[in-house]
Amino acid sequence: MVDMERRLKEIEKLVDDRKYFTINRARQYGKTTLLNLMVQHFSSKYLVFSVSFEGLGDSAFEKEASFCGMICKLLYDAIRYDEVPSIEDSVKNIIYEAVRDDRIEDLFALSAMISEICSEAGRPVVLMIDEIDQASGHKVFLDFLGMLRSKYLKRTTRPVFQSVILAGVYDIKNLRQRIRKDEEHQYNSPWNIAADFCVDMSFTEADIAGMLQDYAADRNVEMEIHSIAAEIYGYTSGYPYLVSKICKLIDENRGNQTAADSWSKEGVTEAVKVLLKEPGTLFDDMRKKITDYPELRKIIYAILFRGEAYPYNPDNFAIDIGAMFGFIADQDGQAVIANRIFETRLYNLFLSEEMTKSITYQTGELEKNQFIKNGMLDMELVLKKFMRHFHDVYGKSTVKFVEENGRRIFLLYLKPIINGVGNYYIEAQTRDQTRTDVIVDYMGKQFVIEVKIWRGDAYNRRGEKQLTEYLDYYHLNYGYLLSFNFNKNKKVEMKKIVIEDRTILEVVV
Repeated sequence: MVDMERRLKEIEKLVDDRKYFTINRARQYGKTTLLNLMVQHFSSKYLVFSVSFEGLGDSAFEKEASFCGMICKLLYDAIRYDEVPSIEDSVKNIIYEAVRDDRIEDLFALSAMISEICSEAGRPVVLMIDEIDQASGHKVFLDFLGMLRSKYLKRTTRPVFQSVILAGVYDIKNLRQRIRKDEEHQYNSPWNIAADFCVDMSFTEADIAGMLQDYAADRNVEMEIHSIAAEIYGYTSGYPYLVSKICKLIDENRGNQTAADSWSKEGVTEAVKVLLKEPGTLFDDMRKKITDYPELRKIIYAILFRGEAYPYNPDNFAIDIGAMFGFIADQDGQAVIANRIFETRLYNLFLSEEMTKSITYQTGELEKNQFIKNGMLDMELVLKKFMRHFHDVYGKSTVKFVEENGRRIFLLYLKPIINGVGNYYIEAQTRDQTRTDVIVDYMGKQFVIEVKIWRGDAYNRRGEKQLTEYLDYYHLNYGYLLSFNFNKNKKVEMKKIVIEDRTILEVVV
């Protein structure tokens, strides 16, 4: 596992300072794992109750009595299964009697029981509730937060929790993002007492390297730890689940390879290829969310296919909700797709919606076998055939059409050719309305294809120079330049350009 000690110390300071706060992060971002570690970390100093709303039905939140009874039963389950270290017998009895007699029927009685627990505990009490999204659309939960707020404001004179920590995806300080269109929906949450939770839960390259170092020592495996960590980070941007999943795939899906061969750049690429094809709750949730939020879908599509730039503005609803779900990130003030894995899955999702009706995809599917020679991809032939196809089908299209659809059309042609064997991703740092770089991995070989809109000879020469610099980064001496040219007198052609010791195959359509 990644060493979480630094993060635990940051959280411990919040608890020491008697803060109430919410850990709201995207799906499978390590929230539950962190809560479990917090129980172990804090138990020597605090009495910690850690419960979860996961799996509770709507009936638990329909009435005040059922909700209060459910809270008591969750606390009782925690002590029954010895999940609360070093708890005093007097506290156990308070909770046991409340459940046995079923006497906590309203929030006033629940508030009194909480004060009694905090008075008898002999040390400060911390309450942690996981999976709060299950409850955040219900009025009784807001009333519960209101009760906690009231106790928080009176904490100098009455026994209260040292800290209350709520974990979920949605930020309950602004419940408008739940989008319930009934008149009774409450937009304001009483959780305005919560402190900001600014602990970075994503993994850095150093975090990943530390995890790999422990693994290598434990399994007696030699690997280039820092280069592999950088490669994993490059695909995931430190999204915890994606990091762990790639490592799990490398560890478990080696086949006949030795561990040393699997733990390599090629091994990471193969794991990513598997991950991009696998179903999973994270990707199912991604598909559902961009369907549920049309504004978010529009922005993601525009970023991916039209290269449109959006400032990272949390007041923009679509950007804010995309960031909360972990799909969008802030990169130097611009809204970008959070990582290469998400980006490629989103590309695949949007492209899959067009495959059955796209003549370009069908053409790529029909022609794909001729592009593989001796087991390797002939990218030059791919671009040559695409040039002819594009000219035949879209040669008379308007400038606006090609600007908005050019890169999408190329990816539709490319996808069936590399599908199942290779994979691709888009280099976020070079994507804009006029230029993007498509990186294709096929059987361990990389191809860099710059896709751009023609903006004159001077701009084109700058693009050629930029591509050679990018080839240096990938340690390649051969690259590809696909230009969409709208000049009436343009010449549809392929030509090779040599710049210093780099060769560029330029294709003009």
